[in-house]
Amino acid sequence: MPIDLPMAQKDLLFQVTRNDQAKSVAELEDILAAPAFGQVFTDHMVDICWSEKGGWHRPRVQPYGPIALDPAASVLHYGQEIFEGLKAYRHPDGSVWSFRPDQNAKRLQRSAKRMALPDLPEEYFLESLRQLIAVDGHWTPGAPETSLYLRPFMFAKEAFLGIRPAKKVNYYLIASPTGAYFPGGVSPVSIWLSTTYSRAGKGGTGQAKTGGNYAASLVAQMEAAEHGCQQVMFLDSVEGKYLEELGGMNVVLVYADGTLVTPASETILEGITRDSILQLAADRGHAVERRPVALEEFRQGVASSQITEVFACGTAAVVTPIGQVLTPDGPIGSANAEAGELTMSLREQLTDIQYGRAEDPYGWMVRLSQ
Repeated sequence: MPIDLPMAQKDLLFQVTRNDQAKSVAELEDILAAPAFGQVFTDHMVDICWSEKGGWHRPRVQPYGPIALDPAASVLHYGQEIFEGLKAYRHPDGSVWSFRPDQNAKRLQRSAKRMALPDLPEEYFLESLRQLIAVDGHWTPGAPETSLYLRPFMFAKEAFLGIRPAKKVNYYLIASPTGAYFPGGVSPVSIWLSTTYSRAGKGGTGQAKTGGNYAASLVAQMEAAEHGCQQVMFLDSVEGKYLEELGGMNVVLVYADGTLVTPASETILEGITRDSILQLAADRGHAVERRPVALEEFRQGVASSQITEVFACGTAAVVTPIGQVLTPDGPIGSANAEAGELTMSLREQLTDIQYGRAEDPYGWMVRLSQ
């Protein structure tokens, strides 16, 4: 059964300052009629401060706007920063729900540990979602394939130059109404395989959701665009022969016997959407494997039809079928490939749960609004 959010700790009392320049009803209607991913943001944001001496304090909901930073702010020089991504969904009765936000809270904590940032308690994370939805929940669109994308992030704000963890940090939460991640909708995409660049290295920050990983992927993403591809796939940085992940999504291969295989490595970000999809598949009776997948296994598997479907998954795009992977040694798959039957069936099952069209037997959905 769905669960409600736990109440925040007694000392976490949010001060709410309303935006006196909030969008009008007419302006908001225009925005929600055709929301674009990460282009327009809601009227408010959450801000919670942390210091070495004071811990987490001064939680606020305030008007969305620029953040003042000292030029010596540590994040600008040493990249001490992490973030998360999740969505709020409008259900048929008008209520607003989120999908497994407790897992996002836990992943933020893991990222914080790796990046030497303070641990944000799970209840603080969840309460920040509730507080923002309390004032900006009406920004959540209700049309098919739309949602309110939530972006929590944390960074080092202390002004100093020196190689050590910052003693002052801020956590923020912003939100943006969004439609489909790929403009073409749910249809097979083409992926470029990068053999020049790596997303993350052994012992590095691959399992942390930190901006540096994405910055390192941008040049490869540009290379993908030059080859007419929507995304880039990376190989491992040690041997350069094992599949890892895309620039912002995990990869899953479907074999002819119904087994789902996803690459496993210490440099791959643990995907909440991926783990949920694999749970749905396992409960249908499919075998699920998390293991290294060599590029050659992938190439031969597709050529011999031992691999029948390939898809990417992540918060933003949910599940996206992959039709073809272009490599310097020739294409894998076909540009005319159709979306796989299992791929689309799993996508439908997951999104039906997220949008409240189907029962949630896992207790994954958390209500954010009354």
